[in-house]
Amino acid sequence: MAAIKEASTVQENKSQAFVACPVTFVMEKVGGYWKPIILFNLLSGTKRYNELKRSIPTITEKVLIQQLKQLENDGLLIRKSKPVVPPYVTYELSKSGKALRPVLYAMAEWAVNNSGRLGKTFSKQMKDFPVE
Repeated sequence: MAAIKEASTVQENKSQAFVACPVTFVMEKVGGYWKPIILFNLLSGTKRYNELKRSIPTITEKVLIQQLKQLENDGLLIRKSKPVVPPYVTYELSKSGKALRPVLYAMAEWAVNNSGRLGKTFSKQMKDFPVE
């Protein structure tokens, strides 16, 4: 990956946006295609890697691993591993990650209300994610 220029106008603009706009900060942490999906799937509780992979079948292993590492580094999820063979690793939302619950539910509710495609199937899935 190329080094970021310290005097880059883009980097300066980005750092100013972090200070001026809280949405920019949020999008830096949970933006992108996969992060909200991963977080949403962890709302129902702790999951092992393969459970996450099965719940998001279109994500590649490489991308899932990258996104999990980023979410862990940003303090949104907790990775726990047990020193056994085969490895036993679980992922769960941190306190900060759990605080995103209302945001993720609002996104899901908006999808149900604004997409005729989702209909009853998605509404039924939402019942698997109890609101706390």
